[in-house]
Amino acid sequence: MLLQGKNAIVYGAGGSLGGAVANALATAGAHVFLTGHNLDRVKKTAEKIDAAGGKVSVYQVDARSEKSVNDHIHSVMHTAGSVDISFNAIGWQDTQDIPLTDMTLHDFLRPISIAMETQFITATAAARSMKKHQSGVILSLTATPGGIGYANVGGFGPACNAVEGFSRNLAAELGPYGIRVINIRSAGSPDSRIFKEAIEAGGDEVEEFIEKMKNDTMLKELPLMKDIANTAVFLSSAMAGKITGVTIDVTAGTTGALNYKLTNIAFLKKDP
Repeated sequence: MLLQGKNAIVYGAGGSLGGAVANALATAGAHVFLTGHNLDRVKKTAEKIDAAGGKVSVYQVDARSEKSVNDHIHSVMHTAGSVDISFNAIGWQDTQDIPLTDMTLHDFLRPISIAMETQFITATAAARSMKKHQSGVILSLTATPGGIGYANVGGFGPACNAVEGFSRNLAAELGPYGIRVINIRSAGSPDSRIFKEAIEAGGDEVEEFIEKMKNDTMLKELPLMKDIANTAVFLSSAMAGKITGVTIDVTAGTTGALNYKLTNIAFLKKDP
């Protein structure tokens, strides 16, 4: 197995994508330490991993609290001996589908603040532990607006850019210690919980919007959660041992801006 003997912390493991990545890391042999606010969802992820024969532990951790994150990492170091992989997938509480000119400052800044706060706390905490073993992989996740201009995404787009920039700079600092830092850029997965809930709430209009998103890609297909999860496994493994300081684009070509139209972006928000 690619990750046999590795210890991986997943922040936001109760989310559908965080859970998918956690499951893939466990399937590849890693002992996954799942964290989140909503322990009910995290435990459901853990049950699936356990039923499949994977190694899994569950903790309630506030990924925006230095004390909570540091206490948890110290616990993992004490029980497992190392932190080899760190992946942060917590939500940023972003507001979208509103033009920037109509958005409040608070709604614009919230995802930027949350994204940078949690990325800084979790990534630097993991790095301090990884330095002791001169190895490790720190992963983050952004979306298409990190690669091209995208309308009506509020502060989410700038947050993506900030996370990608932070990932590059951290990689430059940690490289001499054998630690790799990589960001994964997705285009949104139609099989994720947020998409499914949107379809249930919006019906045909939302399905039409998702079809338009597909048309913005070169492959005419959006990446599924397994595509992001498989990328995370590869990047965490020795097979990607010389990859660091970059964003790996898993947008099916969306960032090439093929067929990009403003009307494809807003979540079918119509003017009054």
